[in-house]
Amino acid sequence: MRFGTFAHSVIARVDKERATGMAGNDKAGEELTKHEQLLSYIRDLPIGTRISVRQMAKDRDVSEGTAYRALKEAGLAGYVSTKERIGTVRVGRKRRSHPEQLTFAEVLEIVQGSLLGGGGGLEKTLHKLVIGAMELDEMTGYIDAGSLLIVGNREGAHRIALAHGAGVLVTGGFGTSDDVKELADDRQLPILTCKHDTFTVASMINRAMYDRLIKRKIMMIADLVEPTAKVGSLKQSATVADFLKTSQETGYSRFPVVDEWNRVVGMVTSKDVVGWSPDQSVDKLMTRRPMTVTMNTPIASAAHRMVSEGIELLPVVDRQRKLAGAVSRAELLRAMQFANRPEQLGETFDALVWAGFSEERDADGRQSYTGLVTPQMSGALGTLSEGVLTMLMQQAAARTATELGRHEHIVENMTVYYLRTIPIDAQLSIQPHLIEASRRHLKLEVTAALQDGEVMAKAMLTAQTIDAS
Repeated sequence: MRFGTFAHSVIARVDKERATGMAGNDKAGEELTKHEQLLSYIRDLPIGTRISVRQMAKDRDVSEGTAYRALKEAGLAGYVSTKERIGTVRVGRKRRSHPEQLTFAEVLEIVQGSLLGGGGGLEKTLHKLVIGAMELDEMTGYIDAGSLLIVGNREGAHRIALAHGAGVLVTGGFGTSDDVKELADDRQLPILTCKHDTFTVASMINRAMYDRLIKRKIMMIADLVEPTAKVGSLKQSATVADFLKTSQETGYSRFPVVDEWNRVVGMVTSKDVVGWSPDQSVDKLMTRRPMTVTMNTPIASAAHRMVSEGIELLPVVDRQRKLAGAVSRAELLRAMQFANRPEQLGETFDALVWAGFSEERDADGRQSYTGLVTPQMSGALGTLSEGVLTMLMQQAAARTATELGRHEHIVENMTVYYLRTIPIDAQLSIQPHLIEASRRHLKLEVTAALQDGEVMAKAMLTAQTIDAS
């Protein structure tokens, strides 16, 4: 299988070990078996089941410490989720394919509300918001399965929503009747309540959905690795002979080195083992404390680190630094060719501010970007914020780099000279000028001036390009 892929999940490993009869005879082995059994038990619970450490320890005849460790590992594997005011609940493993879809449990957290009933449906996703500011007869045409009805103290609307497969969020701090709560429990559809008004709640949820959409358009390491394939690695006790054998079998010349708990402790390459005897252990030859990334690392960040440090392979680790996969520089650079450009992220602060600037060119073809300084761009003194000005100058430089065919780059250094304060409602022109360009680096000067030509700020910027060639 391909080397740069995600490791088997801990639950899958438990099933495999149980199928092959891996169990010890001493006390430690006995505890491991109990641990495996608890993980399997958690995995087989119905979605939406609440789990208590104390109750699980009592039902499964294990110590609370063993139950707690199993529950924590199941959480890392994505099989349970712990929410404030709700507790620990068995959930379906989430994928990054639709991260902009919120679950009812996440809505509950966003609005800082509480659960009235239907806790078994908290991990269901919602696809549409419906504001209940209409007559009941009209409301039925807008509500369908997977909707969330946002409404006040109208029990009739609560019943209609639940009958149509929708969840309910009661605003204004109101509750609902016991029979509506029973209906919610029966249909496993959440009915929530919060103290905010309807407009505030809708705004909070929409903002969260936009944030999810932005995250979806940023490619992460998790988009490159697969959750089912095996990762090549070597134990600390492995020898040069083991390295050569593994290299011949896989075709790769570098491997992460892991300890007995599968935590990454080093990297070893073919250069490291040259000239050593076959029985020499790799822990004496490896590079210790290697650079690593997580599943939530953006690929642009990982690629920049690999290019700047001359690294060919990055181990992917989880929160406990256990090996979860590995990704090569070639894989990252190929993926970046298909990554979305920043302007497609729409709702980021950078995109919203830059949207007011348009490109202009003079008779010699030199480009500049002109726009109005709006009140939203102001800082504490009522003038253009230094942070916003810096961002505008970076955006202008980025477009110059794009014109040169350097689509992916990372700013390495930027020195800004703020010469004068820029008032709001001023017409500002940002003028980038390329000073030097090499295969890997760019150097630019950027000038910020008012419409009459008065220079307000200057910046000197260097950037490193990330190119697959």
